[in-house]
Amino acid sequence: MVPPAAPPSRVFAELDLAPSPVPEGRVGPPALAGREVHVSGSAELSARPDRARVSLRLGSRKEAAEAARSSVSRRVQYIAHTARLHGVPEENTTVTEDFSRVENTYQMEAEVCIIFSDFGKMQNVCNLLIEKLGTSVTISPPHFYHTPEAIDTLRRQVCVTAVGNTRRKAQEVCRLFGQALGKPLLIKEEETKEWGGHIDSHLSHSADSQTLQERIQNATAYASCRVFAVFEIKGKENRRNKLL
Repeated sequence: MVPPAAPPSRVFAELDLAPSPVPEGRVGPPALAGREVHVSGSAELSARPDRARVSLRLGSRKEAAEAARSSVSRRVQYIAHTARLHGVPEENTTVTEDFSRVENTYQMEAEVCIIFSDFGKMQNVCNLLIEKLGTSVTISPPHFYHTPEAIDTLRRQVCVTAVGNTRRKAQEVCRLFGQALGKPLLIKEEETKEWGGHIDSHLSHSADSQTLQERIQNATAYASCRVFAVFEIKGKENRRNKLL
């Protein structure tokens, strides 16, 4: 039985110390020019969702139109007031109403959507509304997502971190050969990946049975970046050549 071939080794750094040729007509040792270290490095970061949307549904069915409207309006005002008391900006609360005639009665339905950036405040608001309004309001599980600004920040951070990891790797290689790392000559992004997380969307595919922490974890976004870099090598001058 032939043993399986060993996997190819992965080169993450290459130290280029090849001397440049001596110009014609010049006597002396070849000069070390263009000395470089070639390094690849990567990074992977994650970001928890920075927003949560909670939808509250309520309705009323009365024989009189005004009675149906009034019943729903009072609860909507209480919900909005509670959110403001907990520091939620007014523009983060939207109300959608639907009024209809059903047989000989009038039906008023409303949906209140509140966007939270503080998940602790979100829990406090939801708990208080359940306590005060009971079954007269239905609160959907929160939908966690990322704003575009949060995703852009994650992308920048993972690239900067990958470059930093690559530079540290180059420093380690130079130190191993007794050299000093110089300025970067080339930094090239080779590959970036993003997965997980939810961008701002009204659709949530999470199961209703999930806990709050499970929902946050499922909405966490991940990003990875791999870069290739070339750094100059600052070697010490040969003392003998310097005296000459």
